[in-house]
Amino acid sequence: MKILLLSDTHGWLDPQIVSIAETQDEIWHAGDIGTVEVWETLTALKPTRIILGNIDAPSAFQGVEVTQVWETEGIRFLMHHIAGKPGKYSATVQKLIRKHEPQVLICGHSHIPLVTKDTSILPLWHLNPGAAGKEGFHLMRTCIQLEVNAGKITQLQLVELGKRGKL
Repeated sequence: MKILLLSDTHGWLDPQIVSIAETQDEIWHAGDIGTVEVWETLTALKPTRIILGNIDAPSAFQGVEVTQVWETEGIRFLMHHIAGKPGKYSATVQKLIRKHEPQVLICGHSHIPLVTKDTSILPLWHLNPGAAGKEGFHLMRTCIQLEVNAGKITQLQLVELGKRGKL
């Protein structure tokens, strides 16, 4: 299963993301969607998992949760927008990790991409795709592509979409 992993679009959807999404099986968005239009565009393209970020009004995104936990291809995923860094997770995320025992934690918020193995609580992969939108302090707009097959993550690739100021 091919996955496009996004975060922090902040109401703007790069046309490159639409092109990439067309080659994927699912889209996972780790919060700070920004507008209902971005949400609707993504969900019209492919099956989409989306969580709320700190800028997303729950009243605008009916039915979208703050946290999602699910299994795909034998891997348990936990997605929560503001998680913190490996070894310095928020108290909420520490509890979620202990409760759900994910193999992969997906987050956003920092606008800085990070892919690393973490063993601070339980062994898991920490995936933050950085920010795909124009808003924020990040220099490069990014997303992640990955494949999930039979309990393994393969073909994980950080995609640079261009400098934040260059559209």
